[in-house]
Amino acid sequence: MKRAPDRHHRRSARLQGHDYAQPGAYFVTVCTRDRECVLGRIVDSEMVISTIGEIVRTNWDDIPGRFPGIGLDTFVVMPNHVHGIITVTEARHRRGLINQTPTRGTRTDKPDWILMKSDAMVLGKVVRHFKARTTKMIHDSASDTFRWQRNYHEHVIRNETELNTIRQYILANPANWTTDENYRA
Repeated sequence: MKRAPDRHHRRSARLQGHDYAQPGAYFVTVCTRDRECVLGRIVDSEMVISTIGEIVRTNWDDIPGRFPGIGLDTFVVMPNHVHGIITVTEARHRRGLINQTPTRGTRTDKPDWILMKSDAMVLGKVVRHFKARTTKMIHDSASDTFRWQRNYHEHVIRNETELNTIRQYILANPANWTTDENYRA
């Protein structure tokens, strides 16, 4: 079947010309399909995480152990989305990291860094892996209907002031739930 460019064209939200394999910090938002509130609920401005939300948080926390050269900063699970800051702490290139010890854990039992070898878009690889692994674990233990929304939103953090502003936004997100663009009553 041929691709119909007038119907299947999706504009990239990525920063044109930015090398996502170089060291930097990225503000990432990943939403559940149809903004379904399955990750928990807000009670008195505090997030109460569901079983599904706990699986999501655990998998997020596992990212640095699965991907050498990737770090995490501030993170929050919300009822229908997550916000987090991912840092690329080492330059990566098309041949992968040099002198890194691989980690185990994928379904194919290949080291995770091998999954990144052919793709310089490191941030995308990390988020896709997070979404796929989380979905599989949720299907295996909690809900076989859970799905993430297609794609994710990211913002390149350009300086320390912006980093601190985004950290504050993430931490205040539960208290501001009713004014959040992803809010569902």
